Amino acid sequence: MKRREFLKKSLLASAAFTIVPRHVLGGQAFTAPSDQLTKAVIGVGGMGRYHLNEINPDARLLAICDVDNRHLKMAAEMVAKDVKAYSDFREVLNRSDVDIVHIASPPHWHGVMAKMAAEAGKDIWCEKPMTRTIGEGQAVVKAVQRYGRIFRLNTWFRFRSNFYGFGTTVEPIRKLVKSGLLGWPLKVTVGQHTGFNWKFYWVGQERLKPEWIPESLDYDMWLGPAPYKAFNAHRVHQTFRGYWDYDGGGLGDMGQHYLDPVQYLLDKDDTSPVYVEADAPQQHPDAVGKWRRVRMRYADGCEIILDGAGVLKDAPFLEGPNGKLYRGFKSDIPNLKAELAEFPDPAPQQADFLDAVRMRRKFALNEANGHRSSTLVNLGKIAIRLGRSLKFDPDKQLFIDDPLANRYINQPMRGEWHMEMRKKQLV
Repeated sequence: MKRREFLKKSLLASAAFTIVPRHVLGGQAFTAPSDQLTKAVIGVGGMGRYHLNEINPDARLLAICDVDNRHLKMAAEMVAKDVKAYSDFREVLNRSDVDIVHIASPPHWHGVMAKMAAEAGKDIWCEKPMTRTIGEGQAVVKAVQRYGRIFRLNTWFRFRSNFYGFGTTVEPIRKLVKSGLLGWPLKVTVGQHTGFNWKFYWVGQERLKPEWIPESLDYDMWLGPAPYKAFNAHRVHQTFRGYWDYDGGGLGDMGQHYLDPVQYLLDKDDTSPVYVEADAPQQHPDAVGKWRRVRMRYADGCEIILDGAGVLKDAPFLEGPNGKLYRGFKSDIPNLKAELAEFPDPAPQQADFLDAVRMRRKFALNEANGHRSSTLVNLGKIAIRLGRSLKFDPDKQLFIDDPLANRYINQPMRGEWHMEMRKKQLV
């Protein structure tokens, strides 16, 4: 049998999928009497206010929470009068009538809040990036799975919407990769000339001067697990992404939007790169700066190139030994669409979060594969901060013979905040 015929038959066999009606699997047992799930939103700043009504609108909103009273007042004007406002997210987690917690805080809070929400028996809808460090991501995976919760990230390109610059969903791109038409291994280039914007306006300011803390803001609670640093308005709210303590600039902001679909395309949901290097100016220890390029390589030779400088003008998005794919879904493979028509479509994904909650099924982008794509972002951040190449063990999720790099895996947390698992036994 020729190689291409073998690939087609193998893919057809592996794509077989049976959809079982909900009632056959006992799905009704998980449906509330009103058949409406409830939610609370933690963090109602700019992005958080979208979570009130625009994101997951079919769940009934019961509570909102923020450490800034101004945010709470703006959010309260957007929701029903019976929605209760809180300044401490732990009070929200203590409510037995809340099914789903939306975490829309700055990323330095994501790990702690998600872990505590899982321990409190809540299902979780979390903003990207999933966690600010690799170690926090590992702890969230353990907590979500230990307590049997349903988790999803608020990025969606692996299962719906047109992918950046391609005029199509990710599905036909994954189909192309799985077909073998491009060959293997593949190189993926993510930059402005392949349809992506790294948003370098998310950079920090060096030598910030201390300022008076606004009366409306509980700054100590805003910092939470992050190191204490004197207040300056540029640290918080709309510009927090420019500081390593809270996020990672444009890479932290957009990285999981861009790289999670790449991970899915390459079928790397269960692993991570073994090598990463960065070409970047020396970074300030506090303020995020710009970078020129990041290169990541998997054990099988697949590579991801992050083109921050925008110099790879003629680069395809996907390149293999046998062909290339450019933005706009253009390729150097003759009759590509006709060729792809002979191959099976990718298997369906669980893309309805509320249905996943009711049926207790993993969502398409969950804690496990979300942690792996968040790790791509965090590997890039660490390489940029250190300014050198790194070797990574994807199974142990540690850098190899590199104590300094491993200090970024589990960074110390301030005060009472930690990522340790609760010792309470499951009932």
